[in-house]
Amino acid sequence: MTNMSRRDVLGWLGGAALGGVLAGVGGVVATAGDGLAAKNDKPKLKETPKPAAWVPHKLNAVECAPVAYAGYWDDGLGCCYGSFHAIIGAMGEKFGAPYNQFPFRMMEVGKSGISEWGTICGALLGAASAYALFWGRKERDPMVTELFRWYERTAFPIYDPGAGAQGAAGPLPTHVPGSVLCHISVSSWCQATGIDAGNVKRSERCARVTADVTSKAIEIMNAKIDGTFAPALKSQAEAACGACHGKGKVSPMLKGRMDCTPCHGGSAHVQDKFHNHP
Repeated sequence: MTNMSRRDVLGWLGGAALGGVLAGVGGVVATAGDGLAAKNDKPKLKETPKPAAWVPHKLNAVECAPVAYAGYWDDGLGCCYGSFHAIIGAMGEKFGAPYNQFPFRMMEVGKSGISEWGTICGALLGAASAYALFWGRKERDPMVTELFRWYERTAFPIYDPGAGAQGAAGPLPTHVPGSVLCHISVSSWCQATGIDAGNVKRSERCARVTADVTSKAIEIMNAKIDGTFAPALKSQAEAACGACHGKGKVSPMLKGRMDCTPCHGGSAHVQDKFHNHP
């Protein structure tokens, strides 16, 4: 074996180290390049195919309703988290990954109609988001529409936690919201019952509604999985308004599927468009 001087050894080690660094850098560059579109294309990541593991499973609505109710109260995460977690979290309990790997707490954003803005009811948003994990718009939209139509015309709350009540025990007065908007759903219930929005009974009402929405959402989802889902609920107001304001009509300004009457009928205070309407 040839004797090497100290200078030769240091030189050899330095070259090896430099080569390792370059190889490491090259590996990083190659990895990044693999995930990006070609240099001359728009700078975007290549779309990752939807994992085959994300498939829907039938659930027991009776088992999931208490989970949704409890989820509403859990660390103040609210209605959207409650309904979404009761559906996808239940799949995680039964089937593990990938369902149990979802960052569930992010769904808190839907609380109180999305960050207190009173827009869509958070329980509905959570359920629709659960559907979106499994079905694209063409298949999902009829499911969402059926759930939302049911919500518009159902007297809430239905669910009763009994001894497990976390806000207020006992029966609560019911009211048909007429709208999927949190603002209208809550405010009309408060007006009809004489209970303030800040009262714990109102929070209890929303926790129970979270359980109700979850149960109905699971009913629809199970029917979809079985191939028996058939949307049945329609809106007379939407059809009537669409006759003039739908696409291609004389005044095509209608966008959306909500029942028109809560915002455009009843009195001048809510922009009455049904009396003396041209």
